Amino acid sequence: MWENRKKIGIMGGTFDPIHIGHLILGEIAYEQFQLDKILFMPAGNPPHKKNRKDRASNQQRVEMVKRAIASNPHFELSLEEMDKTTYTYTYETLEKLKRQNPDADYYFILGADSLYDFEEWKEPGRILQACTVLVATRNHTSHEQLNSRISFLKEKYQGKIEKMNSPTIDIASKDLRARIAEGNPIIYYVPDEVASYIRENNIYKDCDKHEI
Repeated sequence: MWENRKKIGIMGGTFDPIHIGHLILGEIAYEQFQLDKILFMPAGNPPHKKNRKDRASNQQRVEMVKRAIASNPHFELSLEEMDKTTYTYTYETLEKLKRQNPDADYYFILGADSLYDFEEWKEPGRILQACTVLVATRNHTSHEQLNSRISFLKEKYQGKIEKMNSPTIDIASKDLRARIAEGNPIIYYVPDEVASYIRENNIYKDCDKHEI
């Protein structure tokens, strides 16, 4: 029906803060699967991260994403899940996007760790019917285990899951927040524009007292 279907990647997360691992995975997905663009979609109210004390505000997280992706023409900010008072669920977001854009196929980017928890997500079967899941590998997960997990989920939910040819980049936002709170540098972990914004706005506790 649609001869020129768009291929759109989605990189979701709290991005608290966004770091180079997110950006590299987005670029790899774009190249490997010949996507048209990658949507960076900050989660407004994720049910699995309820305690957000001493974290960046929604506005600050959006601004950090905006600055991090500004130089990349095929990266785009999406506010689809922001400013919601109720919890945001991936399956609802994907189904809404598909209704709004019937000429597009969506590719949702996940880390290997998330794939092992995938059945704890709300409506995993509906997620896999609404998109192709792209899985990034991690050092502490063997390829055999990951391949087995992918095969299990594909068979159970009749969905599409592909493994990304991604380097292992074990950076976690929680570790960056700890580094900042302790006064340790985060140079090379995040784009310079993001580091400057964190320092200027004293995000993550007293980080303006230290050189980050």
